[in-house]
Amino acid sequence: MLFLLLAGACLVLAIWLVATWNGLIQVKHDVSRALANIDVLLKQRHDELPKLIETCKQYRQFEQDTLQRVVSARAAVQQASARQNIADLGNAEGALRSSVGRLFALAEAYPDLKTNESFLALQSRITTLENGIADRREVYNESANINNVRLEQFPANLVALFGRFRSAPLLHFGSGELADPDVKALFA
Repeated sequence: MLFLLLAGACLVLAIWLVATWNGLIQVKHDVSRALANIDVLLKQRHDELPKLIETCKQYRQFEQDTLQRVVSARAAVQQASARQNIADLGNAEGALRSSVGRLFALAEAYPDLKTNESFLALQSRITTLENGIADRREVYNESANINNVRLEQFPANLVALFGRFRSAPLLHFGSGELADPDVKALFA
């Protein structure tokens, strides 16, 4: 009878040790996964923002170049008209007609090609990335907190000590992290 009680106690202890060990392994990997998820969004932000900003710059430059051609051609028409130079007026009118034609073609072919819409898309993507990073930081801190609590709870802390499990640091935000990204500087 004593042997059965001892065997039962050992079995319960073994089951508890295995369950505790596996639970500690699980929370350790939850912390690692949460940190890896933050890295994914940080990489997206690092990769995407410069490309989005460059796209906005290119669209802005493309629109400015097209509008500048129209303005220059219009000014040339006015100057030729003021000088009453028919040859220059004909050339200037041709250049104006061509520039306006390009402007209309641009508007027809790319009706959504407007700088303000590019900036709105950029702003939306920045907001989405920043919110995603904030959410994943929250998940990481929650996972780290669960890990740290499990490592300190008795008697699981004995298994954690034996297994050399380590606590996970919480992510704290520096003043630079709390500030909005300076998109204006990226356009400079």
